[in-house]
Amino acid sequence: MERERNDIAVGLDIGTTKIVAMVGKYNEYGKMEVLGVGKSKSLGVHRGVVNNITQTIQSIQQAVQEAESVSGIKITDVTVGIAGQHIRSLQHSDYITRPNADAVIDEDDIEKLCNQVHKLVMLPGEEILHVLPQEYKVDGQAEIKEPVGMYGGRLEANFHVVVGQVTSIRNIGRCVKSSGLELSDVTLEPLASANAVLSQEEKEAGVALIDIGGGTTDLAIFKDGIIRHTAVIPFGGNVITEDIKEGCSIIEKQAELLKIKFGSAWPGENKDNEIVSIPGLRGREPKEITLKNLSKIIHARVVEIVEQVFLEIKNYGHESPKKKLIAGIVLTGGGSQLKHLKQLVEYITGMDTRIGYPNEHLAGNSDAETTSPMYATAVGLVMDSLVHIKKQKKSTQKEALANAEATQQVEATDTNVIEEENPRVDLKPRKNILEKWTEKFKEFLDNAE
Repeated sequence: MERERNDIAVGLDIGTTKIVAMVGKYNEYGKMEVLGVGKSKSLGVHRGVVNNITQTIQSIQQAVQEAESVSGIKITDVTVGIAGQHIRSLQHSDYITRPNADAVIDEDDIEKLCNQVHKLVMLPGEEILHVLPQEYKVDGQAEIKEPVGMYGGRLEANFHVVVGQVTSIRNIGRCVKSSGLELSDVTLEPLASANAVLSQEEKEAGVALIDIGGGTTDLAIFKDGIIRHTAVIPFGGNVITEDIKEGCSIIEKQAELLKIKFGSAWPGENKDNEIVSIPGLRGREPKEITLKNLSKIIHARVVEIVEQVFLEIKNYGHESPKKKLIAGIVLTGGGSQLKHLKQLVEYITGMDTRIGYPNEHLAGNSDAETTSPMYATAVGLVMDSLVHIKKQKKSTQKEALANAEATQQVEATDTNVIEEENPRVDLKPRKNILEKWTEKFKEFLDNAE
C-alpha cells in the first residue's frame, strides 16, 4: 500500500550499537505518528564514527528495508544525525557594521553575520557544522532575542559554534549515498534527542540533556529556550560491557545480557549472597558471579562517565545564578535504562534528574518500543525532518499567494482601478540558517564525490 509521500519523513540514526530507520508523519492532532521502524546491528561504527564503510552500508540497507516492509513506504531520502568523538563546540561573538543605520535590520543582515562566522579559521580538517545565534546586541543594547525590524548601525551576536571533522562527516554522507538514499538533512544528534524528550518549559528553565548511547554520551544544555552548550564524550554503554567482560572473564554477549538483566549502578542494592551462574564455553565449568561484584564494576565506569559529563556542565558555568539549570538533568538513550542510574546521577551532581522518554510529541497510540529512550534520537530526527517539510510547504504556499497577488495587482493597475499607497511586501520564502547550511553541506558532499 503506497501512501502520499510528501508529508512523510524518515530519520536515520547511525549509532555505535544499532542503526535505526524510522518513518513518521503528523496525525490530525499535530502529534507525530510512527509508521514503521527498522533496526539493525551496527557493525562498522566505533564511538560514533564510521570505521568500516561496507559494513555500515549493509547495516543501513538492512534497517531501511525493515522500515519499508513495516510501513509499506518506499524510502528515498533520510535525515541523518551526526555525533562522534570528533564533535566539539565553542563560543564566539562577531559583529557587522550596517551601511545604513536608518534602515531596519532584516534577515539578510543576520545571514551576513552568520556567514561571517562560517569564515572562522578552524584547525586543519575541521569544518563548522552549526552556527547557532544566542543573543544579539544592537548598538550596544544587549539581550535582544529577535533583532529583525529594529533600527541600528552595529549588529552584534554571541554564537554557539559546533565543529566536526570533515572526513567523518563525508564518510557518513558516503554511506547514505551508497545505500541508495538521498541525504535530505543533517542534524547534530544531541539537538535531535533534545527535541524529542524535552518540553519547552524545561528548555526555558535550564536543563542538561544527557544521551547515553553505545559508543558516545552526548550532552546538550538549554537555558532561556536557547541551546547554550553541546559536547560529545567518547564513552558509552559499550565501555561498561567491556569492563564486565574483562572483570568477569566472560564473552561479550554474556556481558551485555548480564548488564541489561542484572546490572545496577548502585552496589549497595545487592546482597552478598545473590549469585548468577553463567554457562561455560564448550563444556567448561559454569562461572558464578555475585551481583554485588557486577554492580561494583558497572558503578566504577558509570561514575567516570557521569563525572565527565558533570565537568562539561561546570564548564558551561551552571554554578552562576544566571546560568542555573533549574530543571536539572534529563537522561535518555539506551544507557539511561540501567537500574538506579537516576539515583546515582542525583547523588553525584546534586541536581534533579528524570529519565526522558520520547513520548512528548508522539501520538498516544504509539507502542511501548517506540517510546523507549533508545529511540530518542531517531524520533528527534523524524521530527526535525517533519518541521523542515512543513516549512517548505508553507513557503511554497506563500510564494503561490504572492504570485497570485502580483497577478491581481498587475491586472488592477492595467485597468487603472487601484492607486497603490502601501508598497506590497514581497513574500519570498525565508530559509533559516540551518536550511542554508544543509544546502551548503549537500554541495560540499557532491563536490567530494
